[in-house]
Amino acid sequence: VQLQASGGGLVQAGGSLRLSCSASGGTFSRFAVGWFRQAPGKERELVGVISRNGGTTPYGDSVKGRFTISRDNAKKAVYLQMNSLKPEDTAVYYCAAKSTILTYTPTRANDFDYWGQGTLVTVSS
Repeated sequence: VQLQASGGGLVQAGGSLRLSCSASGGTFSRFAVGWFRQAPGKERELVGVISRNGGTTPYGDSVKGRFTISRDNAKKAVYLQMNSLKPEDTAVYYCAAKSTILTYTPTRANDFDYWGQGTLVTVSS
């Protein structure tokens, strides 16, 4: 499966963005999808993961209550709604996919088999 992340850009602190991860070339409903981010000089960090059926979405501690992941299997897309953005949310955001059982949500970057190219989110103060 090929993934493409989009929707990044420049936003002021307190604002919102919605990122999209579009998939092609596979049975999208068989994949759990995760969002990760990487800021300059920092390690890649889990943002959150959505299971195949959308029923389980654990989030990283730094974004709980502000970010929401959803998916539309018919459109082969996963979305990351980001609200109340902070300058520390500035990073390149990546989506990743892994073929799994229905409710499993892998949380380590190494667990994922397919990665998109990343989209840059910049939050100004």
